[in-house]
Amino acid sequence: MYFPDEIKWKIGQEAYQVDQVGMSQAKIFCFEHMVLKVDAQLEREYRMMNWLSGRLPVPQIIYFTRENGLDYLLMSRIEGNMACSEEMLEDPNQLVRLLADGLKMLWKVDPMNCPYCNSLEYRLQQAQERVERGLCDVENAEPGTFGKDGFHSPKELLKWLQDNRPEEELVFSHGDFCLPNIFYQNNRLKGFIDLGNSGIADRYQDIALCYRSLIDDIYGGKTFQDFDAKMLFDELSIVPDWEKIRYYILLDELF
Repeated sequence: MYFPDEIKWKIGQEAYQVDQVGMSQAKIFCFEHMVLKVDAQLEREYRMMNWLSGRLPVPQIIYFTRENGLDYLLMSRIEGNMACSEEMLEDPNQLVRLLADGLKMLWKVDPMNCPYCNSLEYRLQQAQERVERGLCDVENAEPGTFGKDGFHSPKELLKWLQDNRPEEELVFSHGDFCLPNIFYQNNRLKGFIDLGNSGIADRYQDIALCYRSLIDDIYGGKTFQDFDAKMLFDELSIVPDWEKIRYYILLDELF
């Protein structure tokens, strides 16, 4: 793997592991105290991390450059473990409390002057471009989204999303609030990673993907007699809007 000279100077001869978690196309190299992310489009994540520094516990930027059509983002490594760790999945009640704390922390951020807005108008424009270019991954969609009992195609799903836009309550949003992107240590939230989709968006953007991630990770081969993912809403002190949850999960199927 080619690294720019400044990156090579900063990482030296440190050993690293390649992160295989998640669906991202980026290459991620994990050092003891640093993480190097390499992808074609990382400038947005770089700008958002700069803006969030001092506002949220996020990685600190060490170096950013672009060479040969690729962005190289070297950042500090968040200490602790992912919220999808075995330890946390064995204690789903504590996991729900941790995730609720994370959502509340995000919503306390003043979104004024945030570099990016992910309102539905913008997201649906993005989705339309992806549908037109044939970039939607139907094979890895949630069961039931497409096929006999679902939508016949991404184009049909897009039309439904355009025709059924809910009212928005704009807050600061992580954009991909799922368990692998939330870190904890000693049962306390330690930080957020993968911030390329963060920005101003509806509150339910994060609620919906958090709820989906809870179901996918908790029930992925495990069963807990006393656990119900709806406990998340008790921790948030809200009555869930199931229509908006479904809407934002379906919207994510086009990305």
